[in-house]
Amino acid sequence: MTTLSSKAGTKGVPRAAREQQILAAATEEFGRHGYEATTVAAIAVRVGVTKPLLHQYFGSKQGLYLACLDPIGDRLLDAIRTAMAGHDTDAPSTPLRVLNALFTALDGQRRAWFVLYDPTLPPGSDAAQRAAHYRDAIDGLAATGTAELLHTAGTTDALDADALKYAWRGLCTALVRWWIDHPDQSPEAMTRRCTRLIEAAHIVFAAGDETGGKTAG
Repeated sequence: MTTLSSKAGTKGVPRAAREQQILAAATEEFGRHGYEATTVAAIAVRVGVTKPLLHQYFGSKQGLYLACLDPIGDRLLDAIRTAMAGHDTDAPSTPLRVLNALFTALDGQRRAWFVLYDPTLPPGSDAAQRAAHYRDAIDGLAATGTAELLHTAGTTDALDADALKYAWRGLCTALVRWWIDHPDQSPEAMTRRCTRLIEAAHIVFAAGDETGGKTAG
């Protein structure tokens, strides 16, 4: 049986370049259709290679998924950690810095978010466990951030912080889904939009508090 060397590729394309083409296509397929509905054959057709070649490079569908997941998970974690690190006093608030970091990290591969947050992964599989590792790490950072925000607002209720963490994850997912449907929107444009939305929400909720206070009085 003939095997491919680490430098060999197909149709004159070096193996490293072909692998990147495959990973880009696989990320799009997994992100669009979910792990369960994605097939190695569909990815092979998208790239223009054979199904056996994908198995030769990555071993299995799960191996291919993991090869897509790890760069995504690492990139998102690094981006969030950097956004939450020390900053100038004139910098945007932590939530806006994190959103900008997410949009920047996902630009060019917006569906990658749904590779990480894929509900169709086989329970107990290596794929599910690895994805959970990254999600737990991101949730840990979100928990830290939401607790700090609530502490600044004078709230220390642990359940409030937990609820806000889940709401934050849902907000990020909803924004990325909207962003996918609006491909003309850059990361910078999305950050500006989020700034306007957060400011508007603050005004609306503040007005509600004032009205409620007057009514109660």
